[in-house]
Amino acid sequence: MAMTALTKKDLEGFENEVAGIFAQGLIKAPVHLRSGREEELIRIFQEYNIGADDYLFGFWDSHELCLLKGVAREEVLAAIMDGRSIALCFPEHKIFCSGIVGSLMGVATGVAWALKHEGKKGRVFLFCGDMSSETGIFHEAVKYAVNFDLPAKFIVSDNGLSVMTQTRETWGSEEPWFKGTRFEKKIVYFQYKNGWPHSGLGKLIKF
Repeated sequence: MAMTALTKKDLEGFENEVAGIFAQGLIKAPVHLRSGREEELIRIFQEYNIGADDYLFGFWDSHELCLLKGVAREEVLAAIMDGRSIALCFPEHKIFCSGIVGSLMGVATGVAWALKHEGKKGRVFLFCGDMSSETGIFHEAVKYAVNFDLPAKFIVSDNGLSVMTQTRETWGSEEPWFKGTRFEKKIVYFQYKNGWPHSGLGKLIKF
């Protein structure tokens, strides 16, 4: 059974609330807000019926993912207030996130391997950005998942930016590297425009 009945408005409202708290200086750590991808994320959670048995891996922009996976709004907000916005982990919900680029891609593939070979329920869903999908570990993780037909999906949310660098200029291509390859069977890809800066509210330093 899918974990969520949340709407686009619910997700937008949460990010706006976090932004308001951050603006008051009450969160003493980096915060990465997102908007513009709510409907795509909701569709993915519903289409793949992501539920309690499934593992979710994310990175520094995972507020929405935790809510959609079923973590209570108050619990996610408390973790953010505690300074864990970019590394939200809720083991009881099978959610593991990290602020380090690519750090969990191999871990996610390993969990998928264990689920398959131990005959356990559940699948693995790893969410990352467009530039993160250009890393070597992403390619290795996806290749292994494809070659051994592991129960894993890699969701790439493409906002066209790596912090403030244009992704297409860095790629030297309009298309991601996996477009038209056999690796696409394990990848869910969509584009969106983020209504927030890469980090924070667009003031002071960038993370």
